Amino acid sequence: MSAPPKKAKRVIAWFRLDLRLHDNEMLTEALKAGEEVYPVYVFDERTFKGKTEAGFAKTGPRRCQFIIEAVADLRQQLQALGIDLIIRTGKAEEEIFQLAQELKTGWVFCNREKTYEEEVQQNRLEEKLWTIGQEIRFFRGKMLYYTQDLPFPIAHTPDVFTQFRKEVEKLTPVREPLPKPQSFVAWSHRLALGELPQLSDFGWETPPKDERSVLHFKGGETQGLKRLHYYLWESDAIAKYKETRNGLLGPDYSSKFSPWLAQGCLSPKQIYAELKRYENERKKNKSTYWLYFELLWRDFFRLMGKKYGHQIFLYTGLRGKKKKSLSNNMQAFENWMLGQTGQPFIDANMRELAKTGFMSNRGRQNVASYLINDLKVNWQLGAEYFESTLIDYDVTSNWVNWLYIAGVGNDPREDRYFNPISQSKRYDPEGEYIKYWLPELQEVDSRDIHELDSRQFITKEPKQ
Repeated sequence: MSAPPKKAKRVIAWFRLDLRLHDNEMLTEALKAGEEVYPVYVFDERTFKGKTEAGFAKTGPRRCQFIIEAVADLRQQLQALGIDLIIRTGKAEEEIFQLAQELKTGWVFCNREKTYEEEVQQNRLEEKLWTIGQEIRFFRGKMLYYTQDLPFPIAHTPDVFTQFRKEVEKLTPVREPLPKPQSFVAWSHRLALGELPQLSDFGWETPPKDERSVLHFKGGETQGLKRLHYYLWESDAIAKYKETRNGLLGPDYSSKFSPWLAQGCLSPKQIYAELKRYENERKKNKSTYWLYFELLWRDFFRLMGKKYGHQIFLYTGLRGKKKKSLSNNMQAFENWMLGQTGQPFIDANMRELAKTGFMSNRGRQNVASYLINDLKVNWQLGAEYFESTLIDYDVTSNWVNWLYIAGVGNDPREDRYFNPISQSKRYDPEGEYIKYWLPELQEVDSRDIHELDSRQFITKEPKQ
C-alpha cells in the first residue's frame, strides 16, 4: 500500500453551488490535503451581470440577494472557526488563477458542475492551472446519491423517472453526511479578503418585500438548517407533507427547502439523515417517504443534465425533434409574465412569482402548460424567465421540468396538458388563492371565479 501524498502547504477551496460547511466533500478533502485552506467565492460577472438569450437578467434581484446573504453567512461561519472567506467579483477562472499564483497553492478544490456555463469556468481554470504546474481536484456536492454508487453508468440512466426510482431505491444506500469542520489552521499569507458586494453593485435596488409571500426566504446554511429543523421537529409539518404538498397558501404546505438546496446551503444527504432520524424517533408514513421521493426527483433531473448535456437547453430537447409548433409571440408572453392573460389561476400564480420570486410546484406546472399549450409560445422563453426570477432556480430542475411539460423531455405520456380551470377548481375550490393575488376579484362569487376573464377587472397594470 502506497504512502498517502504529502500535504501541500496551501490549497484553495473554491465554493460554488455548495455554500455550506456541513456535508461538504470538497472542503473535507481540502482539509486533508492542505496544511492551510483558503476558502474562496467568486461572484462571476457572467452570472450576476449577464443576460439570457431573450434578454432577461440571468440572476434577478431576489435570488441575487439570497446568494449575497448565503455568502455572508458562510463568511461568518468561517470567521468563527478562525479563518475567513476570500471574496472576488469577475470571471471565476481568472480570479481563482490569480489567487493560486499569489498563494503558490498545491491544488484548487471544487465541486464539479456538469452544465454548460459552469463547465466552461472549470475547464478554463484547469487549463490555466496547468501552465503553472497546479491542478484542480473535483468532488461532489449536489446529489443525494453518489454517481459511483448507482446501479448504472450515467450514460445509461433510465430516461423515465419511475424506472430510475425503482432501480435506485431498491439497490443503492444513501451515504451518511460528512461532519462540519471544527477548526482550521491559521493562514501564514496575508491577502486582500475582498468586500461582500451589495445588490447595487449588480445594478439592482432592494426588491420590496410583499407580506403575502409564503415565506421570507433568507440565504445561508444557518437559515437552511433552521428551516429543516422547524419543518421536521418543531412543526411536525413533514407528517402531513403528502396531503398538503399541492397547497398554495401558507408557509408549511411544502418544505420550502428548494432555495437552500439550489445554492447548496442545505445538503440533500443531511435532509435525508434528519428524515430517517425523524422516522425512527417520531413517525414513518407516506409523507416522510414522499419527501425522499422529491429529493430523488432532484437527482434524476441532475442526472439528465449530466447525460444529455447542452441538449436540455435546446428547443427540440432530449428527443431531437419538434414536438409542437410554438412561436416567439412576445405580446402573449408579456401578458403571461405580467399575470394578465385573463385566466385567473394562471394570473394569480404569475403575480406571486413576480412579487416574491417563488411559486408552488403545482403553479409551475400549470403556468408552463398554459404558456405552451394554450398560448402556443416557445417554452424556452418561459424557462429563461424562470431562470431570471425564481429565488430557487436550479439549472437542471428548471430546464428538465420545462422539457417535460413541452413534450420534448422525459414524460412517457404524449401531450401532457394541465387544464387551468379544472386545476383551479381542484386546488383552489373557493378561489382563496386567486383572490389573494388578484385582489381586484375580491367581490367575485367563488362559484364564478374560475372561468371568468379576469382582464375585465384590471384597473391598472400591476407593478412588478
